[in-house]
Amino acid sequence: MSIHAAIWIDHKEARIFHLEPEHVVSAHVMAPPHHIHHKHPKGPEGVKEHPDDAKRFFHDVARSLEGSEKVLVVGPSTAKLDFIRYVHKYQQALESKIVGVETVDHPTDGQLVAYSRKYFEHPGHLGGDRSK
Repeated sequence: MSIHAAIWIDHKEARIFHLEPEHVVSAHVMAPPHHIHHKHPKGPEGVKEHPDDAKRFFHDVARSLEGSEKVLVVGPSTAKLDFIRYVHKYQQALESKIVGVETVDHPTDGQLVAYSRKYFEHPGHLGGDRSK
């Protein structure tokens, strides 16, 4: 796979980009849909998350990063931190490959690829891996 990978993640989806020198290979992982209970709704919308949904989602995302040597994790809210906690608990081999966690709103794929390439090219500039 690629040396560098970037992942944009929220609680609904993850967009993964494996950054090759000449091209980008992308993947998309969707979180399991929330179950809607009509008889006994939980909360105002009646939406209840199954306890293993997030774990299954994060597992699929982690698998999509296999083979990457350096990973940048970005996203708009708390999902990126929840993913990092999952990796810390269940995917220790991947944890050491995560070189940055950044708050990034909702970029286009092109914007995210450009941001990620710049991040990996100039790690000190954006707070990335300084071990180069």
